Amino acid sequence: MLGAQTIYGDSSVNTMVIPAGIAGLEEEMIALRRQIHAHPELAYEEHVTGDLVAAKLNQWGYTVTRGLGKTGVVGQLKVGNGERKLGLRADMDALPIHEQTGLSYASKLPGKMHACGHDGHTAMLLAAAKHLAQERSFDGTLNVIFQPAEEGLAGAKKMIEDGLFDKFPCDAVFAMHNMPGHPTGKFGFLPGPFMASSDTVIVKVTGRGGHGAVPHKAVDPVVVCSQIVLTLQTIVSRNVAPLDVAIITVGAIHAGEAPNVIPETAEMRLSVRALKPDVRGYLETRIQEVVHGQASVYNARAEIDYQRRYPVLVNDAQMTAFATQVAREWVGDDGLIDNMQPLTGSEDFAFMLEKCAGAYLIIGNGDGEGGCMVHNPGYDFNDDCLATGAAYWVRLVQAFLA
Repeated sequence: MLGAQTIYGDSSVNTMVIPAGIAGLEEEMIALRRQIHAHPELAYEEHVTGDLVAAKLNQWGYTVTRGLGKTGVVGQLKVGNGERKLGLRADMDALPIHEQTGLSYASKLPGKMHACGHDGHTAMLLAAAKHLAQERSFDGTLNVIFQPAEEGLAGAKKMIEDGLFDKFPCDAVFAMHNMPGHPTGKFGFLPGPFMASSDTVIVKVTGRGGHGAVPHKAVDPVVVCSQIVLTLQTIVSRNVAPLDVAIITVGAIHAGEAPNVIPETAEMRLSVRALKPDVRGYLETRIQEVVHGQASVYNARAEIDYQRRYPVLVNDAQMTAFATQVAREWVGDDGLIDNMQPLTGSEDFAFMLEKCAGAYLIIGNGDGEGGCMVHNPGYDFNDDCLATGAAYWVRLVQAFLA
């Protein structure tokens, strides 16, 4: 433990010990989080946020590198002679959502909002970085990774392609995400597949346009798409094992303009998710077969743009056990989320876990009435999580870089 202590907790988590240095940073953390919240930046636009992060890290004695993943920031702090190297990652980008919270620190930029809590993730990691720089209570190399473009544009992959783990090798890497619906400040861990893969499929069906009054002289792509939608559902219900997770969602169909005109083309947009890499591959094969097969039945032609986006996020068993034990020794079993289940959302931290052993964990954002899920215009990160999350990062670093 670090010097003087203070007791901190809430009704959701048993009383816990927060390092005095972290507790003393709480007001600063809240102000910083709300500053970032009020000035959200979308993927690869995180210039102001990156400037803020870099300035803080420089001030605290970190060696700062910018430009990985375009707008990414990495701070490195070496203490002692230890050879172990640890990475901690926070995401910085916001979402293209118009905020409707009415908060005093609500987004000042219409159509942009921190609706996923990345403002909180950044503030927690910065607080931990400051405390660790002041106390220097570890032996080894700490890499704090502030990543852009988690929301759909694969900032983690871009940082890796730009040499993240070549320039900053890590023996392990960890990330934390808030999760509404779980008690404030409780931690959730799960070894193995934790978050689903996410692929986007764009299907263009070409038929033969014509007059709605003489449909037999046309090939209606709308009918073809309708049959494809129905048949796609049988992939999940009849081709994939019942205990395996598979999701095929047709989120959009665009075709035609007038009620009496059969259009020449129609476009479908699909979201495809799985919790096993082999199921992910099988879904791609079957979707291709179904789309082309149904188009052929109706004498239409289909073109498929299959975009493999985020892989399954797989937590390393050993690193997950280590991260869980760090939490358990601090907050006890009551501070852990019981029976943690995989999530069907997706995370590009999966790319980092493909390159380096590590784990992704969640911290409860609150489960009371009035709370709402992420990616909602009424969402806000729970500031009661800040000291708890930052203190956990401190304990993890101390344990890993002992």
